Amino acid sequence: MIPHIYRALAAALLLSLAGCMQRGDVTVLKLAHALDTGHPVHLGMVHMAERLAFYSDGRMRMDIYPSGQLGAERELVELVQIGSLDITKVSTSPLEAFVPVMKIFSLPYVFRSREHCLRVLDSEIGQRLLESVELARLRGLGYYDAGSRSFYMVDTPVETPADLAGKKIRVQKSQTSVRMIAALGGSATPISWGELYTALQQGVVDGAENNPPSFYRSRHYETSKYYALNEHTMVPDILLMSLRSWESLDPQQKEWLQKSVDDSVAYQRKLWMEATEEALETVAEAGVVVTYPDKQPFMDAVAGMKASYDGTEIGDLMHEIEAVE
Repeated sequence: MIPHIYRALAAALLLSLAGCMQRGDVTVLKLAHALDTGHPVHLGMVHMAERLAFYSDGRMRMDIYPSGQLGAERELVELVQIGSLDITKVSTSPLEAFVPVMKIFSLPYVFRSREHCLRVLDSEIGQRLLESVELARLRGLGYYDAGSRSFYMVDTPVETPADLAGKKIRVQKSQTSVRMIAALGGSATPISWGELYTALQQGVVDGAENNPPSFYRSRHYETSKYYALNEHTMVPDILLMSLRSWESLDPQQKEWLQKSVDDSVAYQRKLWMEATEEALETVAEAGVVVTYPDKQPFMDAVAGMKASYDGTEIGDLMHEIEAVE
């Protein structure tokens, strides 16, 4: 396997060591992400590119590099930080390694429902969190819906936290996610998304946790026959832009880009709901046992973990979010 720094350098060379480029009268923005081209997040980005061309009357263009062509999420964030890539999408969980306050999204049961989560993202709290990424030389443009994350297991069902005892569960590279699995009695194993199918197949891990569209589109349902929708976290995706690239745009270009992002967010949320319904129907037809366990035992198991943040910035933010009606 090529170390991530070399992959990042290779991607930087591919991008000609330049972010936002001027080609004649057209400003070209480069966007890369790790998802496949059928994913609702990718389709949301395609819509964003179309809206950008529309608003700018062809004076701005967005080139999209999907499917991990330029690296995994962390590598793409690093490219955006140095301005070699203009825009990427990252899950907010691993972003906590760059911006610590983002760990709020990896705390379990902070959001009561999808509607509550979206209200928070669209509120002043969500805007504040978007702005917080500037300390990492990033510009937060908006949030994409990534639904709720639940457990799927190779060969054992999960009805209560006791069913996770001694089980190796793949998580994202997030220390908060590792703590959550420990609180639930499992053994957290951070593994990159691209390596997870093989890890499930070979028994490196006993299960993982993710949203229904990702479970389906990754074909992890071919190896994991139990999916328990306990919905422990709602971790949105975030669109990140290089602060350097953002500052290179004039006010009109910034307005065009932000309007395009806002349009794509609304479009992607609709796609996400449709993709979730399709995913659950398809995996059930493929033989996966989809269950809806009582959430209260899971909430009780992580109560101590959440309480440990009382009196901290994260704890204050958690309580602020929980107070949103």
